[in-house]
Amino acid sequence: MANALGKLGIWSGTVSPELAVEVEKLGYGAVWVGSSPDGNLNVIENLLDATERVVVATGIVNVWKDDAATVSASYHRIVARHPGRFLLGVGIGHPEAAKEYRKPYDKIVEYLDQLDEAGVPVADRALAALGPKMLKLAGERTAGAHPYLTTPEHTRRARELLGDGPLLAPEHKVVLDTDPARARALGRETIKFPYLKLSNYVSNWRRLGFTDEDFADDGSDRLIDSMVAWGTPESIAARLNEHLEAGADHVCVQALGDDPLAAYRAVASVLLT
Repeated sequence: MANALGKLGIWSGTVSPELAVEVEKLGYGAVWVGSSPDGNLNVIENLLDATERVVVATGIVNVWKDDAATVSASYHRIVARHPGRFLLGVGIGHPEAAKEYRKPYDKIVEYLDQLDEAGVPVADRALAALGPKMLKLAGERTAGAHPYLTTPEHTRRARELLGDGPLLAPEHKVVLDTDPARARALGRETIKFPYLKLSNYVSNWRRLGFTDEDFADDGSDRLIDSMVAWGTPESIAARLNEHLEAGADHVCVQALGDDPLAAYRAVASVLLT
């Protein structure tokens, strides 16, 4: 699957067929659909129908929202029509966002067991993972890990835990703007809610050396600059390359702002030509 994904994909909570077609033309290897798409996965099928070669992945299906039987049936429907082009990303979500949240590790293991029983191959699924325990599980029970809102240092640590072989596909946000105030304001607006209110992310940032000072006042410049690459196409590309040099197989680029396609074009002009 890592070979099919290529080194760059895009990540977005909302992906139109038109956007998917354009980024495929630019040379991106994958389109990651965020915001917990429904278990029927119709949005995934629509994107695959509109494109020719790009992999479409979920980033992620929330295991509290949709049961494994429903998601498995959708997986089999999709791969019957588009073999080798769908990666099922699943994840546990956050205690602040799911009232059913309980024993997250046990829940995800149970869900993966159910995917096994339903015939969803290990090679066609990935796991949202931040902490060491979940990263190890991703390497053992899925094609690999899809960390969100992380740094190249986290990627380095994740690769050490995973070892060679498992997929490592971190997400990183970008802003195509060289003005520090504007770029940071856009990044801060995205990160302050909900992410600064979600304990899983804050705990992971603490492991990376961030402190209460970084979480105050909607996020320090240090935190925002670590989570959001901004500036020229070359400076953004250099930051994304840090993930690849730290051991990532594939980086999921999430462009912020009113014209994300412009950012995707700019990144592609440096890294995909």
